[in-house]
Amino acid sequence: MKVLRSFAVVFLVLLVTSHAAAQALEASVHIASSRWSEFDGADTGIGGRFTWIASSMVGLDADLTWYPSNFPPDQVAFSGSRIEGLFGVTVGPRLHRVRPFGKAAAGFLKVGETPIAFACIAIFPPPLACVLAGGDVLPAFEIGGGIVVNATPRSFFRADVADRILKYSGPTLDSNFQARDEGFFGHALRFTLGAGLRF
Repeated sequence: MKVLRSFAVVFLVLLVTSHAAAQALEASVHIASSRWSEFDGADTGIGGRFTWIASSMVGLDADLTWYPSNFPPDQVAFSGSRIEGLFGVTVGPRLHRVRPFGKAAAGFLKVGETPIAFACIAIFPPPLACVLAGGDVLPAFEIGGGIVVNATPRSFFRADVADRILKYSGPTLDSNFQARDEGFFGHALRFTLGAGLRF
């Protein structure tokens, strides 16, 4: 977690101190739909993003998303809400009103504790849902791409699709009931759709 915090601090300092030299600063809101590799059901949230367009090819993102509902949606919930923070880079050309890009980001997913009584079987290692039910902060990574389409010179729409990679805690049992001593990575889809303004 120290590495992720340091990365976030450096990113924010660069964003604030470099604004005068930046070509543009974008602020947007989005709707996110995320999957978990170990659980069924979509996790839907709302969020915001600041992007510093450092050059015609490179942008730096700071993305914060809140998932307010219980998860998983169709089972006994192990989490009442989640907050996800991702900090990363986008690379892609601006082609008139359109900018396709590739992206990579790192950050965290803070899993809120269960809102209800959550019964767990007394085995070791425990199932992953039992580990997460008390709340946890998972390292999160994202690799993918997207597109920005200008509606006007100062407003835009943005869509992102990425592989969201979560590092789950261990020791635990994964979704296939295999023991994981050290913790492990899971891959799943994350999609965001939003709109914003450019300054």
